[in-house]
Amino acid sequence: MAVAGFARRLPGWWYRKRLAVALWPLLPFSWLFRLLVAGRRVAYRMGVLRSCSLPVPVVVVGNLTVGGSGKTPLVLWLVRCLREKGWRPGVVSRGYGGSGEVQPVVPGSGAPTVGDEPLLLARRGGVPVFVGRDRVAAARALLAAHPDCDVIVSDDGLQHYRLPRAVELVVFDGRGAGNGRVLPAGPLREPLSRLSGVNAVIWNGQPSPRARRAAGWLPQFEMRLVGRRFIALGDASRTCDAAELRGRPLHALAGIGDPRRFFQQLRALGLDFEAHPFPDHHPYTRADLEFAREGVLLTTEKDAVKCETIAIGEAWVLPVDAVVSAPPGQSGLIETILEKLHGRPPA
Repeated sequence: MAVAGFARRLPGWWYRKRLAVALWPLLPFSWLFRLLVAGRRVAYRMGVLRSCSLPVPVVVVGNLTVGGSGKTPLVLWLVRCLREKGWRPGVVSRGYGGSGEVQPVVPGSGAPTVGDEPLLLARRGGVPVFVGRDRVAAARALLAAHPDCDVIVSDDGLQHYRLPRAVELVVFDGRGAGNGRVLPAGPLREPLSRLSGVNAVIWNGQPSPRARRAAGWLPQFEMRLVGRRFIALGDASRTCDAAELRGRPLHALAGIGDPRRFFQQLRALGLDFEAHPFPDHHPYTRADLEFAREGVLLTTEKDAVKCETIAIGEAWVLPVDAVVSAPPGQSGLIETILEKLHGRPPA
């Protein structure tokens, strides 16, 4: 129990500006982890370990921190933009929380089997989606089933070096890089110096000074998640706006990387509610939702795919769309990506 309690408190310590005293004993493990990460990357650079080849280019949308940072809305935005430009994209993902086996994802798939984010991508993206612990195998299965696909977007996979990539995008949310340390003393999967090898950084929220400094002169873009109209959980034909919910007993549920993002969005719509944060990718049970029995449940799309069969009473989902903007005088993100795709042969 003590270990579990310590683990639950880690994110709160990680995202302080300075190294929390409670994390000092973890520093030797953090140094070892950093050494192992660096050794693995050098092994790929020297050819000791090799990336596999694919007949189409890959765009990786990833992050350096553990947990969600807004990658899935960006993937949906990117898929839409690529289709508008005449490309035929497909999406691969690990399928966190799923079985890990390579398989296609369709709108009727179950979140416990394929993962919550891939299911959301399959329902909203309008493109083929495959999942698998081995993303190279997932990409090959996707291309075998959909030979017209001419570009693959990887939802996560920045550290999955076996997967070749033409473009690497890194997303940070408002928590930034936390204390700047790698696991387990900090939230980073790789040190911030890894940014020197990526093509662009996308800020989902106000960037922290530490993350901003690490991004240096990289192309940087701002992403906002916009959503105003709710849809009924399990029945997308029924909608309502925030005005229809005001004054009612509302419960807001979010199991994403930073649940505060969702709660802030609801407050910006003028809603008062009781907040119920859960860990990212939480596998909900009916007991988890008992608090909403006498009220109205509000939740994210990502959580909705796991709650639609167990929700108690009235429940509404807030779909969001990513809006990506570039600083004045800088090319847009899709133009930056297309320049890379057109400027290199397939991997």
